[in-house]
Amino acid sequence: MSLQEEIVKRFGVQQQIDEAAEVRKRVDFLKQYVKQSGTSGLLIAISGGIDSAVAAGLCKQATDELTAETGQPYMTLGVFQPYGQQEDIQDSYAVAKAFNLEHTVETNIEEAVNEIALESEHALKQIGQYRHLSIPGKGNVKARVRMVTQYALAFDLNLLVVGTDHASEALTGFYTKWGDGAVDITPLSSLNKRQVRQLARHLGVPESVLDKAPTAGLWAGQTDEKELGISYEHNSDYLEGKEVPADVREKIERQYHKTEHKRAIIPGI
Repeated sequence: MSLQEEIVKRFGVQQQIDEAAEVRKRVDFLKQYVKQSGTSGLLIAISGGIDSAVAAGLCKQATDELTAETGQPYMTLGVFQPYGQQEDIQDSYAVAKAFNLEHTVETNIEEAVNEIALESEHALKQIGQYRHLSIPGKGNVKARVRMVTQYALAFDLNLLVVGTDHASEALTGFYTKWGDGAVDITPLSSLNKRQVRQLARHLGVPESVLDKAPTAGLWAGQTDEKELGISYEHNSDYLEGKEVPADVREKIERQYHKTEHKRAIIPGI
């Protein structure tokens, strides 16, 4: 078995999907887990990107159905988490409106992130490093502060934190360890990016979100494809077991090996 075949088997991405069937399967998955966990619903951070928009749509459908079926109130809480002024924050609100989310909050992470960065820079000075945190380093702080805030809210409201990671991100490790990778449940994990986009159109995600370049939003000008040097079309083809150019295959598999620590169970002895 080739490495590509092993990876395709590991992530379980299908070559073709039926959008309605995939939505039904994932909504049922969320409903079952909420009931088993004894929680009151789901929390989803809505970034303004396509992945969180799809996850928000699935969450809202799941909690609406649970409320109707049980007669008990179940909540989907949408959380907006800008760092200072977020240029596309209106897209987050557009997603909430599209899916009729009754419960949303905005938690600006700027002050908390800047305080952590300042303390870290003081610590660096103590070992002779007189500099600011690196841009990627501060970006990771942003991702982790967002998740700390989500879990603070989820704990007090008895909610599960929903992740937006999918197979295309898992393949390349394109998420922050203990940041957006630290969640309770991932309803998109066996979909590649192309299939997430298919579900987005099926669910009615706003066009402004559908048309955006994918980005983690951790620093100005960052885009997923530019940072990785791999297009999501090639990434999706690879996960569907299709042929990709040799140089692309090499990049994907190198990135896969490099980021295995993110997907692995914490080692111990």
